[in-house]
This record gives sequence, C-alpha cells and structure tokens, in this order.
Amino acid sequence: MEINIGLYLNKYKNMRLGFFRWRCEINVVYKIILASVFACITGLLAQIRIYLPWTIVPITGQTFAVLLSAVVLGKWWGGISQSIYLGVGLAGVPWFSPLEGMQMFSRGGLSVLFGPTGGYLIGFVFAAFLLGYFVDNYTRCRGFLSLLGLMLLTNFFVIYGFGLMHLYFWYTITGVSVDIWGLLWVGVVPFIIGDLVKIFLSASVSTVILPKESYAF
Repeated sequence: MEINIGLYLNKYKNMRLGFFRWRCEINVVYKIILASVFACITGLLAQIRIYLPWTIVPITGQTFAVLLSAVVLGKWWGGISQSIYLGVGLAGVPWFSPLEGMQMFSRGGLSVLFGPTGGYLIGFVFAAFLLGYFVDNYTRCRGFLSLLGLMLLTNFFVIYGFGLMHLYFWYTITGVSVDIWGLLWVGVVPFIIGDLVKIFLSASVSTVILPKESYAF
C-alpha cells in the first residue's frame, strides 16, 4: 500500500492552523475557562518541587506551564492565565510553592508576594504576555530555534529579572547582605539545568502545535 506522505502532511498543517484559528476565535467564556485551566496546571506544577540547602527558592515545574500557556492561549490570555494563578493564590488558595520541604501543600495569601519568591510570580505574568505576543504576531517566531530563543529570553531575562530584583530587596529588608554573585548563586544557578530542560520541552511541544502559516485575527 502506497502511503501519500504529502496528504498526511497537509492534514497535519490544516490541523495546526485549525487549532490556532479556534483558540483565536472562541468566545470570551471559553477563553476564561482555558485560562483558568492553565492557572490550575501552573498550581499543580508548583507542587513539583526540589529543595537545595543553599537557597530558599525551590526548584519547581511552573515555568513549563507559564511558557505553554503563552503558546496555547496567545498574547493576551496566556498572561491572563498567569494573572489568575497569581490573583487566586494571593486571595488565599494555597498553591504557591512552599519554602519548607516538609509541607504537603503550598502557600497562599498576600504575604507570599512580599516573600523571597514574589518577584518570580510577577515575572510569570509578564513572560506569558511577552511570549504570547511574539507567537501570535510573528510567524517566523514559531520555528523551533526561534521559540527556543524566545523562551530562553523570557525565562532568564523576564522571570529572573523580576525574581532577582525582588529577592535582592527582600534580603535587604530582612537585613541580609548579599552581592550580585551571591544573588545569582541563590536565585539563578540552581535552576539553570532544570529550566533548560523545561524550555526545550516547551519549545518542542510548541513547534508541533503552532502553524507556520500566517493567520489574520
């Protein structure tokens, strides 16, 4: 039996474009539902955590959900999903990663925003908005290498930018002296390998589901 590879490739391309069109054109109610789903996924991945003895910031799986929310939901709703995650958590739902390794569930409440990890949470929102903007508006950004570069940028400059600034002020307020190298050792270095893995996986999944054709919306 002869397999028509071109036919299957066209079907695959049409499926990608159909998915992209669907997620752009569905009504606000469905977008809110999808954004809430990704907020919950982010909260669930916050439960995947690894603690290291020299840093108060745990390794989590959240950034995988942050990056994918931008790709799946787009330039506005990816950021809105992370805003929902942040807002619901600050309202008291305990789904932020705890600082102590023995807790069964995570933290919640406004105090988390003023703790050492508050900047990273804010960075999630801006990273999702930024990545979603480029994915939606620039077709050339949907290739694997382009996505990989964008995700590296949003992860290490946006998320860590907010995270490190906030962490520095937290150390200052609590009376702990820390220089730039100490800050990087606590707030960046422990997470590089894990983040690279999550970014590679996110870029791979995104390349599969995103159309390379332009779509006006």
